[in-house]
Amino acid sequence: MGLSPAALAALDTAEFVAGGTRHLALAGPLAAQKFPWPSPIAAGYEAILARRGQPTCILATGDPFHYGVGAELARFISADEIVCLPHPSAFSLAAARLGWSLPECDCISLHGRSLERIIPQLQRGTRILALSWDGSTPNRVAALLRQRGFGSSIITVLEAMGGPHERTRRAVANTFELADINPLNTIGIEVEASPGTKVVSLAPGLDDGWFENDGQLTKAEMRALTVSVLEPHAGELMWDVGAGAGSVGIEWCLRHPTNRCLAIEERADRAERARRNARHLGAIHVDVIIGRAPSALAGLHVPDAVFIGGGASDEGVFEACWRALKRGGRLVVNAVTIETEMRLAELHSRYGGAMRRISLSRLERVGGMHGWRTAMPVTQWVVTKP
Repeated sequence: MGLSPAALAALDTAEFVAGGTRHLALAGPLAAQKFPWPSPIAAGYEAILARRGQPTCILATGDPFHYGVGAELARFISADEIVCLPHPSAFSLAAARLGWSLPECDCISLHGRSLERIIPQLQRGTRILALSWDGSTPNRVAALLRQRGFGSSIITVLEAMGGPHERTRRAVANTFELADINPLNTIGIEVEASPGTKVVSLAPGLDDGWFENDGQLTKAEMRALTVSVLEPHAGELMWDVGAGAGSVGIEWCLRHPTNRCLAIEERADRAERARRNARHLGAIHVDVIIGRAPSALAGLHVPDAVFIGGGASDEGVFEACWRALKRGGRLVVNAVTIETEMRLAELHSRYGGAMRRISLSRLERVGGMHGWRTAMPVTQWVVTKP
């Protein structure tokens, strides 16, 4: 395991040692009580916390604060109660083996996490380092790359780094057939896109074709304007009330990997469609809730921003959103009917904010020629809670 003298001394004095079965075996004979991690690992936290103030060691791979158990336990234990003796992380080892500049790589974890989280990182010419869940993860990644038009990407599988069975193998996603992959592996991806491949843009206002919908969709131009006035910041939570296809909440989450969205949609078929759209675009932090506002909003986590795309004229919807919204939070409502527009005029007179009417036209074929087709104008109200 290559434990440092300080780590070995800590093990010698510990009365209780927690870790994976593999880690406990590699540590050799231990006089302390051994505690293999249960599944899920969080089920073992109570046993660790019960030993506060007593000599306790936790074995982990590499850097426990880089997608590791150290970061999880630090949510419950203050830093001055923890002594961490880190080793190089899997990302550092992989970058060293490949000769890649670590700051220029996108580093993500697929260990116990959705595979779709890699989709927004699939940008032409990028390099990705991904922690695997098990030996099947590289083949699953290769299949996803082929499916989305990135089959010419080069995949490097780095197995059991730092141990006697270390091995590095490389293959193109289109012909990836590596077998007997060690469960302890890290994946390096050099992303290459085939001509015509659809790449998730870094800007809001994705083409409408990205979203499966039944007509209940905030169109690309309007969506770009809406997301911009919602002003997403890293780590914030948005409510998307009347989510429809889920496009606004999805684009909110794509602005930063820590952003989250609770999408409220009363129709089950639309809710499931929104979930599919979120998976397809790798917006893994969109949580779709089936229900009708305002009753469906009760008990939800407090939002940093709210978008009301449907139901703004219904009794109590705005009031429930406004009560829940944090101070300094942004609320945006889009209206296309005169009844909802009248409601927004009333709210604007009471709460202030800004209103604008947006009209968009698109060039379409008219017989053998072309003409401008104007969409229904949208009245947008934007207000910040004092």
